[in-house]
Amino acid sequence: MTEDRTAAPHASGSQWYDHEAGPLVRPYAVTGGRTQPGPTGTRFDLIALVALDPGGPGADGTALGPEHRTLVGLCRTETQSVAELAAGADLPVGVVRVLLGDLLELGCLTVRRPVPPAQLPDERILREVIEGLRAL
Repeated sequence: MTEDRTAAPHASGSQWYDHEAGPLVRPYAVTGGRTQPGPTGTRFDLIALVALDPGGPGADGTALGPEHRTLVGLCRTETQSVAELAAGADLPVGVVRVLLGDLLELGCLTVRRPVPPAQLPDERILREVIEGLRAL
């Protein structure tokens, strides 16, 4: 027997249920309606590297929500970028940024921000160094 997915939902509240994916949780429910990371004011760039702080007070995962625990679990294996964490947790980047703010505030994570382009060495200098090494 096949199921007609175009039919109207039969049970009350079933519009919040996708038979293939399971119950649907809206992103704002995961973040408690917040759209910005906690009071730390940290901005998480997509390429910022996030690592687990094993000595952090909340790193054991107690008192964390399931999405928080997922992010901690992903960081437990290796350092990952914010974009990689969003893909691995199958969550929108905005939601991941808010959750990372919570975890950073709890001391579970460390974040290394990317080097601003203005602080990178000048390409001309690097080319001169390469040419100098080749001349040796």
